[in-house]
Amino acid sequence: MTLFTSQNFTNFNNNQELIQQRTIKHTVSCQGQGLHTGCQVKMTLKPAPPNSGIRFRRIDLSEFEIPASIEYVAKVAYATTLMRLGVMVATVEHLLSALAGCQIDNCIVELDSLEVPIMDGSAGEFINLIKSADIIEQSAKRVCLKVLEPIEVSDGNRWIKIEPAQALSINSTIDFSHPLIGRQEFNYQFSFSSYIKEIALARTFGFVKELDALRKAGLIRGGSLENAIVLTEDGLMNSEGLRFVDEFARHKVLDILGDLALAGRPIIGKVTAERSGHALHAQLVSQLLRNPNSWQLVEQSNLQLAVGR
Repeated sequence: MTLFTSQNFTNFNNNQELIQQRTIKHTVSCQGQGLHTGCQVKMTLKPAPPNSGIRFRRIDLSEFEIPASIEYVAKVAYATTLMRLGVMVATVEHLLSALAGCQIDNCIVELDSLEVPIMDGSAGEFINLIKSADIIEQSAKRVCLKVLEPIEVSDGNRWIKIEPAQALSINSTIDFSHPLIGRQEFNYQFSFSSYIKEIALARTFGFVKELDALRKAGLIRGGSLENAIVLTEDGLMNSEGLRFVDEFARHKVLDILGDLALAGRPIIGKVTAERSGHALHAQLVSQLLRNPNSWQLVEQSNLQLAVGR
């Protein structure tokens, strides 16, 4: 894994206002159920110092810490799981997506069990939790990973690539043989406001026909209509219906943002995905970081934020 060093860092201080790192001001907590384990879990978000990143802390295991970093990705089947020295934190992608959407650079995430609570299956409740904690600027400048060369990973007809751009954007296409989904595409330009309006409320989804097999595999023990869209052969079981016509494609963007956060820095680049999943997202981040010629570190400016609005 390539380390972030002064050799691949560039200061873009060309009379543009540079953006400060951010954390939360107050400690806040919530409780919920793990989607796959079914375990009840309390999660607490705490402020963290500049340049410390997002760190998960298992308070049930002597406050053992696992950084939100691609090097600790252990499992990518139906969720992204981190593991360090045999200690796991599962289903991190929705929370990481919410933190990235709120542009939180540094935060401690305490858990008293091994899985982040699923809440309603979207990032909406995490956004409310973060906003209730108040977001504050810190003394250090935000440093981003700016893509310089295209990187692509694939698996058959499934692929994801990232290429140079002036701001973060994600164009994601999904394709399911279901009357409510079919082929959906969502083109997203990153900003805090667009994340709140367009992405945060999109829920995870699954199919009735797959439920038995998933449960036999030890997954979705905490799954319900309260935390996922459940699709029947030709419709859905959720009485309230969809939040967006293309909620499925929007949720895929939510997942991609969460998995990209495992780069350890905000990314500046154009992402295009076709039928991608957590495994491909992790491979993309890993491949990007392993190729030092494909990126450089830059201090984020107000111009780069404006491009993404």
